[in-house]
Amino acid sequence: MNKENSCPLNYTMNLIGTKWKPLILFHLLEDDLRSGILQKKIRGISNKMFTQTVRELEKDGLISRKVFPVVPPKVEYGLSARGNPLSLF
Repeated sequence: MNKENSCPLNYTMNLIGTKWKPLILFHLLEDDLRSGILQKKIRGISNKMFTQTVRELEKDGLISRKVFPVVPPKVEYGLSARGNPLSLF
């Protein structure tokens, strides 16, 4: 662990310290949500920013993405095992 990540607060803020990430995580606390529903709950977020943010959260292991093999495509997001402890805050 480098010096920047030695403090738990710094580490957490590096993971979720943007405008949209806490909002997405908040809405996933209760249940998994379809992509469109999740995006509608977050007023003011653009399609591009929503996609970028959920990809970053997925890359960091805080949320999981499930794609259903149906037409039209159905994608659901939920908190991962790593992201679930965030519900304590």
